[in-house]
Amino acid sequence: MDKLNIVEGRAYPFGMKNVDTDIVIPAHWLKTISRAGLGRGAFEVLRKEPGNVFDDPEYAGSPILIAGDNFGCGSSREHAAWALADLGIKVVIAPSFSDIFSGNAFKNGILTVVLPQEAIDRLMEVARTDPIHVDLEHQTVTTRFQDRFQFEIDPFRKHCLLGGLDEIGLTLGQADAIGAFEAKDAGARPWLAPAVA
Repeated sequence: MDKLNIVEGRAYPFGMKNVDTDIVIPAHWLKTISRAGLGRGAFEVLRKEPGNVFDDPEYAGSPILIAGDNFGCGSSREHAAWALADLGIKVVIAPSFSDIFSGNAFKNGILTVVLPQEAIDRLMEVARTDPIHVDLEHQTVTTRFQDRFQFEIDPFRKHCLLGGLDEIGLTLGQADAIGAFEAKDAGARPWLAPAVA
């Protein structure tokens, strides 16, 4: 997982409420076990509509998505987070998220920022013309118009995102402690040690 701290750029001014994971990535994309290429299927149903924000060249490659309340509801498919990441989205800002989606996003290096609806409305307005700045370390979302919105985040999630640590990275960070335990345990219970050929 890549480290995440400062994310700045244009944002998709999406704003739709109750976006379920079927909208984020339709079911027929779930046949793959690879994360690569899922961005092509992200918001596929909405992208069939002319003038949709996801195919507007002005927002191409935007690392931020501004959404409405209850984003990521529905099924628990991790493919939704994979599709967003493959689309290049590093931060989703909304008034609320499905717990399962928020957990999947975190495990895939995507920051979910909860802000009140008034802040979302303002960011939607700014996103139509200007970039948005997200600072995870200082837990702020700012604009060049002096808007400043503070957000909360679980300290453990913040630590992992800043350090680029997924479950494997966290485990590898304990390699010395694990090795010391195994050595001590092998001495205390030698009959469990694997046989040397």
